[in-house]
This record gives sequence, structure tokens and C-alpha cells, in this order.
Amino acid sequence: MSKRILVTGGAGFLGSHLCERLLKEGNEVIALDNYFTGHKENLYHLLDYKAFEVVRHDVTMPYFAEVDEIYNLACPASPVHYQYNPIKTIKTSVMGAINMLGLGKRVKAKVFQASTSEVYGDPHVHPQTEEYWGNVNPIGPRACYDEGKRSAETLFTSYHEQNGLEIRIARIFNTYGPRMDMNDGRVVSNFIVQALKGEDITVYGKGNQTRSFCYVDDLIDGFIRLMNYPENYPLPVNLGNPGEFTILELADKIIDLTGSKSKIVYSSLPQDDPMQRKPNIDRARKLLSWEPTIDLERGLISTINYFENKIKK
Repeated sequence: MSKRILVTGGAGFLGSHLCERLLKEGNEVIALDNYFTGHKENLYHLLDYKAFEVVRHDVTMPYFAEVDEIYNLACPASPVHYQYNPIKTIKTSVMGAINMLGLGKRVKAKVFQASTSEVYGDPHVHPQTEEYWGNVNPIGPRACYDEGKRSAETLFTSYHEQNGLEIRIARIFNTYGPRMDMNDGRVVSNFIVQALKGEDITVYGKGNQTRSFCYVDDLIDGFIRLMNYPENYPLPVNLGNPGEFTILELADKIIDLTGSKSKIVYSSLPQDDPMQRKPNIDRARKLLSWEPTIDLERGLISTINYFENKIKK
């Protein structure tokens, strides 16, 4: 049965992929975006869908529409963007959550929160389970994003407990794929662009910090399975790929796949940058029968092809 679905941050990297998947499944979709980090061109290929509507709007302001479901993805998600205007970042997380939860309460819509593995901070528990409360610096340079997303989870949980609102919370681990912003400062896009341009690849610290990289198609599948879970499930669910790689391993793999002559150079580690990041996805496996199916090499090849075409333009 077709649903009317609102996607905030719909012109972003994840939002555009989500809109595409929802439209292909026969739904009516409204994409909301203020284009701070999203791009109209991410949605150009969807404009032929008669069931698709794009609205320029900032989620820190109320929005009204009759919808069945809301996916709240709006928020800058890379350090270079969320640290550019930290007050705006935390307002987007908190006010955006309040406005979307208020809308969901009014129209009795199910509301999905795109949370983040950053709620775990620089973790003392590895891999991270949903029960772990995290190790976050509340006054550090990443706090606007980390604490904003933690506050949003509190708001979602409170709306569920106080008003009976049906909610979903996904904690997203590092995700990559086509439509990433070339200049967003994330490690996968940084390394690929530097490699394709033959520039030095910048590794922060010694490169022995680890990350787990999930391809975007796998993540979007997890989003939709979580939203469609038949029971009211208000607890957070980790969505990410449990395969763990050091940053140096990632750099070497990208150099190999691009055939680049780039050299690796080292720079000082940013403050509060996590040393380890790996999801425990037992909850997603049990509840949703979900786990990633696309390995790192296959996903990187697809992402490299995307950036090659972008650079040629």
C-alpha cells in the first residue's frame, strides 16, 4: 500500500538515496531541504516521478503536511560542516526533532530519527552495543553534533513515553557511496578525491585508528526495514558494517583501486577524534534480519567511479 512520506534532509547524501528507494517502491514522497549541505542535483533524476515533491525548508522552523511517515535526516553530518556553525548544528538536531515529532504527533505519523554512532563518542567499549552510554566530551569541538544527536534521541524517547508516538531510532555508523559531497571532509571522500587528483593523501595521527564502512545501499535497506518493523520498537538500533579497517588500510586500498601515485602524509589527530568505531549489529540481525551485503572493495569501486565522473565535469 502506497504511503505519503516526508524526508527531511532529502537532498543530502543519504536523503536522496532514501527518496529514490521510497519512490521506486511506489510511495508519495516530500523531500525537505534547506541546501546547507544537500544539493538539488542529487534529486534531478527523481523529478520525473509525479509522486515526488521538493520543498526548500529549514527544519528549525515548523512544517505542516499530512503524511503517514517521517524520516528525520536533516543535519550536517561531517565535521567540516557541523563545526562551521555549531549553534546552527545543535539547533537543527534539537529544534528539527521537536518540529518533526510535533508534526508526527498531530497527524499520527510514525517518526524515524537518523541518529549516529557519534553518540558513543570515543568509546571505552568495543564493539559498541546499543546499551553503551558513550564517552562524549560535552564542550569539545564535536559536541554540537554529538550532544545534539543525543538530545534528539532523548526527545524521541520522551515523545514516545509521554504521547505514545511511534518512533524509530537508527544509530548510523560510517557510510559511503555515490552522492557524497567531494568537500565534506569525510575520510572516504577525502582519500578518493586526493587519489584521483594525484595529491598527497592526508592521514591524521598514525592511521591506526579504526572505522567500519557501510555502503549506502545497505544502510538504506536497514532504514526501511526498521521503519517497517511491525511492532512499536522505540529503542535505538545500530546500522553499520561490522567489518573493521584501520585508516591506513583504507588509504592503501584506495590507492590500489585508483592506480594512483599519491603518497601518504601524516597530520596531527583532531581533538576528540575516536580511536575505534565498530558496530555490534546483533539487534539489527535479530529484529530486522538485516546485515550488510556489499563488501568494502565493491562499494569503493562504485564510489570511485562516481567521483571520477564528478571530477571530469
